[in-house]
Amino acid sequence: MNRNRMMVGLAVAVLLAFVLSAYIYHAFKAEQVRAAASPVVRMTNIVVAAENLKIGERLDANKVKTIQWPSSAKPDGMFSDIADVANRAVITNIQENEPILAGNLAPTEAGAGLSATIPEGMRAVSVSVNDVVAVGGFVTPGTMVDVLVTGQSMGVGGGTSVTRTILENIKVLAAGQKIEQDREGKPENVPVITLLVTPEDAAKLTMASTEGKIQLALRNTVDTKATNPAPVLQSSLFSGGAGSEPAPSAPATDKHFATHRSATPPPPPPYSVVVITGEKQEVKNFPNP
Repeated sequence: MNRNRMMVGLAVAVLLAFVLSAYIYHAFKAEQVRAAASPVVRMTNIVVAAENLKIGERLDANKVKTIQWPSSAKPDGMFSDIADVANRAVITNIQENEPILAGNLAPTEAGAGLSATIPEGMRAVSVSVNDVVAVGGFVTPGTMVDVLVTGQSMGVGGGTSVTRTILENIKVLAAGQKIEQDREGKPENVPVITLLVTPEDAAKLTMASTEGKIQLALRNTVDTKATNPAPVLQSSLFSGGAGSEPAPSAPATDKHFATHRSATPPPPPPYSVVVITGEKQEVKNFPNP
């Protein structure tokens, strides 16, 4: 009896081992078939930043490197050889391991520094500001600002202070320090903001910084809508008026006429007397003293 049970158990074990071996074999073969059917991912080299790069910085072999990248997902304008980007300046901030693209670089003949970041047809204008005008230090390269100017406006009623937005959605190219002399001739640090503007806006900005007081308004980089706000007059601001333009004054001739008329009143009307002579009746007028 025990011998029969042993034989039955051995047969069952052999059968289970055979079934399990067959299952593993077929699973392995199926995986090989799927692997053979799947396409091979081809890789290529692309140039990426080896460190954080700032605007105007010139590239060399120490600041870039190559990594493996799927050939089917190559970014437009990518480079495969470090020699293709050597001695070229970056025109946007680039983070470490970010691919170097043609749109991130200035032309080969543009050189390096701030001038390489200025697009054709644009100008870079620097203005001296203070910490308040520079929005407490939050105006940094790459941010967008509006430029406001406060000065005297010569209107009909004489000069009055007015604040006007002269430039909107202007890109900040650089923010740094320069050395100037104070009234006593001692050197002092003065914040300088460099803005990217058109030639026409460069003239506006220069006039505003020379003849008035400028203020920068920081704006969201995705907010590119021009609002063209109305100017604000000092008279309307402190008088509580709803409008931004002063009420028109009366012409000088009307003022003179009104003053003359009120200073010289019209003479009193004359009095009349009826004179009766016989059947004749006559009305005579006499001046009123």
